[in-house]
Amino acid sequence: MTPSLLFLVHRIPYPPNKGDKIRSYHLLRFLAERYRVHLGTFVDDEDDWRYLPDVQKLCVDVCAVRLNPTRQRLVSLKGLLGGEPLSVPYYANSVLQAWVRRKIYEEGISRMVFFSSPMAQYAPSNGVEVRKVVDFVDVDSEKWRQYAERHHWPMSWLYRREGERLLDFECGVASSADASVFVTRDEAELFRSRSRLEDMAIHSVMNGVDTDYFSPDRSHENPYAPGGPVVVFTGMMDYWANVDAVTWFSTEGFPSIRKAIEGARFFIVGARPSRLVERLASRAGIEVTGAVRDVRPYLAHAEVAVAPLRVARGIQNKVLEAMAMARPVVVTSDALEGLDLPGTLRRGGDTAEDFASAVIALLGSSPERRDIGALGRTWVQENHDWARTLRPVLDLIENRGENEGMHGHA
Repeated sequence: MTPSLLFLVHRIPYPPNKGDKIRSYHLLRFLAERYRVHLGTFVDDEDDWRYLPDVQKLCVDVCAVRLNPTRQRLVSLKGLLGGEPLSVPYYANSVLQAWVRRKIYEEGISRMVFFSSPMAQYAPSNGVEVRKVVDFVDVDSEKWRQYAERHHWPMSWLYRREGERLLDFECGVASSADASVFVTRDEAELFRSRSRLEDMAIHSVMNGVDTDYFSPDRSHENPYAPGGPVVVFTGMMDYWANVDAVTWFSTEGFPSIRKAIEGARFFIVGARPSRLVERLASRAGIEVTGAVRDVRPYLAHAEVAVAPLRVARGIQNKVLEAMAMARPVVVTSDALEGLDLPGTLRRGGDTAEDFASAVIALLGSSPERRDIGALGRTWVQENHDWARTLRPVLDLIENRGENEGMHGHA
């Protein structure tokens, strides 16, 4: 009989083409092929309810709880009084807690996978025999520490506090888990050094990309009006790291590109653009699309994709997707974290001048763009196939290979 598994995710893991859900979606598909999956998740975007039927097809049972971000931000402030990281009360919910308890105590499910550390608060705490695997993805506490460095008081204080409290929470989660997973070896080693948990089972499982879905061989209608060459950025545009990236590129790098390449355009493609991002559309050559049904046409018909991230954790799906679409990608060093790209594919820099120069060089050379694009797609196919990258998760759930140099161990 196929065993059952409880999978808890902080946001509904669908659809596959939304950047912040790609890993959880493919992990759900991977688990659903091997287990009877009982999924507990939150829905924080009303538009995402339309994906619930698709998720239900992959699962035996789904507990999807509506989450109001505005209300939960207020609720999370009680963490200031209790010494908790704000991320934990943000995802605390009595309905989901009761559902999890029923699955464990009444239905006897003994395997649990948690996606993101705050979901580990739903783990049983009274000694019941449950195998627990936590996919932290990134070291989120480090992200908040980096945010603190780039903000002024009082936000710098709040972000620094969140980083410190969340690290304490992450250490507790890893200590009680049977296995902890991060998206890259660097992230796993960073957590090991920050936590000083020398004897914990800490592993790395890389992100992949669906190279059939993100394929240059598929036909996509051109979404761009006639005009000059297009530089594109894709991502959720209410996420601070993305906002910072496009703001820096738009103000510090793109003006020199416009001077060098006549009619060059920069498209910012992604849902929920912040007011700061929306204001960038007033600058010459810059357009902000907001949510789009499919990012692939925007990648397929752009000359160059950019990832000018100055704060980044783990592997950037936007980089893998653009490369899978045979687009050359210009990146900062932070955007390359966890990607062992060969030198022939590395284009970019950490100063606005170097970054802009790399974009200009590619826009001015069609043969180089084609060559780099083709090489990039081949590299992604060989190194970031989902079926290959997720294989170690099964061994962790079933307690196999932990002391045998298992692929993915940090």
